[in-house]
Amino acid sequence: MKPLEGVTILDLTRVVAGPYSTMILSDLGARVIKIENPNDPDYTRAFTPYIVDGEKRMSASFLQYNRNKEAITLNLKEPEGKAIFKELVKKADIVFENYRAGIMDKLGLGYQDLKELNPKLVYTAISGFGQSGPYSSWPAYDNSGQALSGLWSINGMPGSPTRIGTIIGDEAATFFATIGTLSAYIHAQNTGEGQLVDVAQLDSSLALTEYAVVNYTVGGQVQKPLGNDHNLCRPYGMFETKDGHVFFGGYTDRFWKTTCEYFGEPELLNDSEIDTMPKRFILETYNRKVLPKINEWFSRYTSQELQDALADKVPLTSINSMDKVLEDPQLNYRNMFIDGKYGDTSVKVFGTPIKMSGTPLEPSQRAPEIGENNAEIYEEFLGYDEKKLEELHQRGVL
Repeated sequence: MKPLEGVTILDLTRVVAGPYSTMILSDLGARVIKIENPNDPDYTRAFTPYIVDGEKRMSASFLQYNRNKEAITLNLKEPEGKAIFKELVKKADIVFENYRAGIMDKLGLGYQDLKELNPKLVYTAISGFGQSGPYSSWPAYDNSGQALSGLWSINGMPGSPTRIGTIIGDEAATFFATIGTLSAYIHAQNTGEGQLVDVAQLDSSLALTEYAVVNYTVGGQVQKPLGNDHNLCRPYGMFETKDGHVFFGGYTDRFWKTTCEYFGEPELLNDSEIDTMPKRFILETYNRKVLPKINEWFSRYTSQELQDALADKVPLTSINSMDKVLEDPQLNYRNMFIDGKYGDTSVKVFGTPIKMSGTPLEPSQRAPEIGENNAEIYEEFLGYDEKKLEELHQRGVL
């Protein structure tokens, strides 16, 4: 058995913050039933590029975040659709949604409504700004959280704040929602009491700002973008090589000693200006004596040559483009690329970072079509036959 086998999740989420979380839980063994409005499904289904199988196609983005799920259609704007959803909730353990705060309450399907039907229900809501507070009704995207949290302001090159080049706020909300949901589920099993798990992209983005808060509250420093450098540790950043760039973090005395000896200049260890870590952290000294030396050393070699020679001795790794990432021996050894299946076609998508010795995870290779599992799920949960399903479809409920 997988760790979450027997757990049933009703998944109303779309795009990434939400679908990614429920996918993690499905990898862990939960049964995830993705519920989409038949007239307004998850719009990542339309995101390019597409995986093509004969006359059919599926978004690779959708597949990557919705593998191992079942899918049904249900229009929650219809009174009958609301009634059907409530019946499903009675047999579920967890509900996930990522609408703007208040939307589910207006539909009569918020946590306060649903807990009356299922007291053990864990209700996880991911939103831009949380379920309460002065911003809670605002629409939001990942960039909203990056901007307001300060994360945007500390990223990029000096003088040019830059958004982080991935939807880091959505993904942070994903991980915190997963942790919160699992904790609430354990509590519900122990006590019989469910609860609302309220996760905001803004809060999650703030939690990724490292030392920026205490740097200000204690040190009085408003952190600014540092580019590829670190505000405390040196050397620690990106360095140019003969054919590209590497990350090098040899700032401790031990790593600095190893580096100097490898490049044949152990006498630098006796230089009174840079013979200790705190001295090398002084920006003026670093720029004058340490940085030129590293640039001189690394310019003689390719990124791969440096990695091959030093990666097992000091923190030094090639800065890979995605084509190189797909070829990386470590990532492939750890099964971080799996075959995403669509019909007879397969493509590489990322696997799961969670490795468990007793209950190893085997992520499914496919994602469902819209409403693919309507017949079996509605029959299993509510006893609907084909005639009933057709009637509901004709009335716009399914």
